[in-house]
Amino acid sequence: MRVLAEVHQCNGYPVNWPDQPDEWLSHASLLGAWVAELGGRLVGHVSLSREGEGDLAPGLWGERNGTSTALAAVVNRLFVAPQARGHGIGALLIGQAVEEARHRGLHPVLDVVASDTSAAALYERLGWQLMATVEQRWSPSQLVAIHCYAAAS
Repeated sequence: MRVLAEVHQCNGYPVNWPDQPDEWLSHASLLGAWVAELGGRLVGHVSLSREGEGDLAPGLWGERNGTSTALAAVVNRLFVAPQARGHGIGALLIGQAVEEARHRGLHPVLDVVASDTSAAALYERLGWQLMATVEQRWSPSQLVAIHCYAAAS
C-alpha cells in the first residue's frame, strides 16, 4: 500500500483512491500479480485479470478480431515507485504479465486514462497498439477519456 500511496500522491494513479486499496489490488477476476524489488525494497506491481466491470479494451479487441472477450486478459494495476523509475521496471512487469497471458492462451489488452501520457508512451514503446480512445463515465460528475490498447500479436 505504501508504494501505491506514493504513486497516487506523485502521479495521481489511481485517479480515484480506492476505499479499500488491498481489495483493489487483489480483485476477484485476478489471474496473477507480480511485484518488483530494487535494493530489497518493493518498488512496483502489475496484475493480470479477466475482463472486469468497466474494462473497455477486451470488448474492443474481441470486436476487432471477431472473437470472444474470454480470450483476452487485462493487464492492470501497473505502478512503479517514483524513486525507482528509469530502471526498466515497468517494462519488466508488463513483460511478465504478457508472458503469463500468452501462456494461458489469452491476448493481453489494457485500458489507461488518456491523461497518463507517460504510461501511454511506455505501452507504445513496447509495441502495444492503440485501438481507440473512448469516454467513460466514472461517476455523475466524472467523465474520463480512456485509451484502449492491445499487445502486438
